Amino acid sequence: MKNELSRAMASADVKVRYDTQCKRVLSQKEILARILARTVKEFAGMSVEEIIPCIEGTPEIAVVSIDPGKTNQKRVLHMEEEKRIAGLANEDKVADEGEIYYDIRFYVHIPNEEGHIRMIVNLEAQKSYYPGYEIVTRGIFYDARMISAQLGTEFEHSKYDDMKKVYSIWVCMQAPKKIGNAISEYSIKKQDIISGLPDRPESYDKLSVVIIALNEKMETNDELLGMLNTLFSEQKTYLEKKKELEEIYQMRMDNELGKEMNLMCNLSDLVIERGIEQGIEQGIEQGIEQGIESGIEQKSHNLAQMMIREAEPTDKIMRYTGYSLEKIKEIAQEMGKVWPLA
Repeated sequence: MKNELSRAMASADVKVRYDTQCKRVLSQKEILARILARTVKEFAGMSVEEIIPCIEGTPEIAVVSIDPGKTNQKRVLHMEEEKRIAGLANEDKVADEGEIYYDIRFYVHIPNEEGHIRMIVNLEAQKSYYPGYEIVTRGIFYDARMISAQLGTEFEHSKYDDMKKVYSIWVCMQAPKKIGNAISEYSIKKQDIISGLPDRPESYDKLSVVIIALNEKMETNDELLGMLNTLFSEQKTYLEKKKELEEIYQMRMDNELGKEMNLMCNLSDLVIERGIEQGIEQGIEQGIEQGIESGIEQKSHNLAQMMIREAEPTDKIMRYTGYSLEKIKEIAQEMGKVWPLA
C-alpha cells in the first residue's frame, strides 16, 4: 500500500499535468481570439477569423518570469522542468515562492489607419476565486511588470510614448453564486479636478486588468462565458463538451484544439480517480488503526473530507460518497470549513 508521501506526490503530479494542459487549451488561438474579441476594446467589431492572424507567433506558456530582470529572457524547457514551472505559475501566494511565471503571454497587433498598433497580453487561469488576495491587485502587479520590462526592448529612456499597452486577463473558475458569470475591466481613466488639460487617452491608456468569472451552474446568455463554462466544465464528458462546442459555438474540434481538450478531460478524470484512490486508502488505513469492523463508512467519511479540502463541487461529493447534503454540511462543520454548498 502506498504511504502518505507517495500518494501526495502522485496526486500533485497529476494536478500539475492537468493545470499545464488547461493552459495549453487556453493558448489555442481560436480560444484566445474569442477572449480578445469580448474583452479587448481594441478588437471591438472584429471577427474571430480576423483576430487570429493578429496573434503573433506561438503564445509562451509558463516560460516567462515576472521577476525583475528576467521577463525578457527566453527559456527552452524540458518536460519535467516545464511541469514544475507550470505548477509555480499557479501558486496563490507571491511571498517566498521564488520565481513566478506568467501562465500565457503573447503579442498582438491591431490594424489601424497608420498601419497597426502592438500590445502585450497576459492570460491567467485561476481555479479559485478567493485565493487569499484580490485578483485585480495581482493583475495590476503583472501589468506593471510587463510595462517595466519594456524598457530597453520596446522603448528607450525618455521615449516613453513608444511604450506598448498591456492587458492581464484572468479566467476565474468556480465563482460564487453572488458573482455568477461576469466580466469586468479595470483601467486608467482621466478625471478632471480642475478642467483644462487636454484628454489624449492614447498617452495614459496603457494597462488593463480583465477578470472573467465563471460559474457553470448558473445560466448565461453571453457567448464567451458559455463557451468557457463548457470548455472547463467538471460535469460534462469530453463527448458532451465536443458536441456543445461544435453545435452551439460553431468551433472545429477535429484539429489541435480538439486533441488538447481531449487530453485535458482525460487528465481531469485521472485527478478524480487519484483523489478517490487516495481517499479510499486513507479510509482503509484509518479503519484498521481504529479497529473498525467495517471500513466502508470510514472510507466514505475520509473521501468526503478530502473532497471538501479540495473544494470539489457538492454534487460530485454526494455522487462519490453517497452522502446526503446535510451529512456533507456536518462533516464540513466538523472540519471548521465554511463550505459554499449549493
